[in-house]
Amino acid sequence: NSGVMALLRPLLLDVIPTIQQTAALALGRLANYNDDLAEAVVKGDILPQLVCSLSEQNRFYKKAAAFVLRAVGKHSPQLAQAIVHCGALEMLVICLEDFDPGVKEAASWALGYIARHNSELSQAVVDAGAVPLLVLCIQEPEIALKRIAASTLSDISKHSPELAQTVVDAGAIAHLAQMILNPDAKLKRQVLSALSQIAKHSVDLAELVVEAEIFPVVLTCLKDSDEYVKKNGATLIREIAKHTPELSQLIVNAGGVAAVIDCIGSCRGTVRLPGIMMLGYVAAHSENLSMAVIVSKGIPPLCACLIEEPEDHIKAAAAWALGQVGRHTPEHARAVAVANVLPTLLAMYMDTRSSEDLQMKASILTKKALKNILQKCTYLPALEPLLHDAPPNIMKYIVGQFSKVLPHDSKARRLFVTTGGLKKVQEIKAEPGSLLQEYINTINNCYPEEIVR
Repeated sequence: NSGVMALLRPLLLDVIPTIQQTAALALGRLANYNDDLAEAVVKGDILPQLVCSLSEQNRFYKKAAAFVLRAVGKHSPQLAQAIVHCGALEMLVICLEDFDPGVKEAASWALGYIARHNSELSQAVVDAGAVPLLVLCIQEPEIALKRIAASTLSDISKHSPELAQTVVDAGAIAHLAQMILNPDAKLKRQVLSALSQIAKHSVDLAELVVEAEIFPVVLTCLKDSDEYVKKNGATLIREIAKHTPELSQLIVNAGGVAAVIDCIGSCRGTVRLPGIMMLGYVAAHSENLSMAVIVSKGIPPLCACLIEEPEDHIKAAAAWALGQVGRHTPEHARAVAVANVLPTLLAMYMDTRSSEDLQMKASILTKKALKNILQKCTYLPALEPLLHDAPPNIMKYIVGQFSKVLPHDSKARRLFVTTGGLKKVQEIKAEPGSLLQEYINTINNCYPEEIVR
C-alpha cells in the first residue's frame, strides 16, 4: 500500500550485489504472502528484469530470483503462466546445471511450483528440458536437493500418462526406487509420491515401477514412524493394485495385503485411506484375491474404520471396500456378515441420507456396499436383525435373500417363525406386483396358511 514494489524494482539493478539480492528477497517474501501481491509483482514488470539478470549474476542472486519466481508461480495457473511468458523456464533450467547445489534446489523448487498446476504448464517445463536435469539432481549427494527434485518429478508426472512417460524415459524410476530405503523421511515421502504419480496412469507404467524391484522393499515404509511415509507407501501400493488382477496377485505374493492390513490397524485418520482403498481394489478383481483379503484378516480393521473414524469419506471408503470383499459368493458375504458389519452399514446409510454432497457420495457408496453383500449373503442370522430397521429400497434385497434360502432349508424356516421374522414380513407394505411382493409371496408359500395368518 505504501508503494514499496515500485521502490524495490530499481534496486534489482543496483550496482552493489548485496542490494540486488536483498531487494529480490524482499519481493519474493511479498509475493509469497498472497496472490494479490504476487499479481502486483507481475503487473509491476519485475519478472523480465529478474530473468534477464539471472544468467550473469552470482549464486546468491540466482537463489533469490528463483525464490521470487517460485513465490509468484505457486498461487495460480495464471500467475505461473506469466512466469512462462517472460521466458523464465529456460533460465531456471540453466540454473539446474549450476555448480552450486543451493541454486539447483531453488530452480527445481520453482519449476515444481509451476508444473503442479496443470498439464499445459507441466508440458512447458518438460519442453524447456528440465526432466533429464532433475533426474541428475536426484543423484546428487545433497539430501535437500534430492527431496525437491523428487517432488518436482512427482508434480510433472501427476497430470497425464504422456508426462509420466517423459519422466520414465529419462530413467527416473530406477533412481527413485533405490531411495525407498533412504533414512531421510522427507525424501522417502517425495520418492514414494513420485512413484505413485507415475504408476497411477496405466498398466504399462505400473509394471515399469514394479520391475524396478520395489517389492518387498516398499512394505517397510508401511511400518515407518513418519505418518506421510506410511500414507504415501500405501498410496503407491494402491495405485499398482488397482490396474489388474495380475499386479494385485503380485502384491499379495509379496505379503503386501497383510502389510497394508497391519498398517490400517496401527494408525488413525486419513493415513488409513489409501490402505482401505487398496484392499477394496484387490478384493474387487476376483474371488481368490478377495479371499486373500479375508484370510489375511482384513475384515476386522475395515470394520474398525467404519466405527472409529469420524470422517464421512473414510467411513464410505471402508464401506465400499467391505462391499468389494463380500460381493463375490455367499462364502465371501458370510465372512463379512459374521463380523456384524451389516447393522453398522445400515445405520450409516440411514444416517447419511441427507442432502450434503459428501454425504450423498457416502450414502451412494454405502447403499452399493450393502446391496453387494446382501445379494450374496445366505447367512440368515446376520440378515434377520435388518428386517426391523431397513428402508424399503434395502428391504427388497434382504427379503429376496430369505426367499432364496427358506424354501430349501427346514431348520431356517422354523427359526424364522420363532424369532419373529415371519411376523415382520407380514407387516411390510409392498406395492402389488412389485419384486418385494413376489419375494414375500415366495416366503409365505413355504408355510401353511394358518401360520401365515
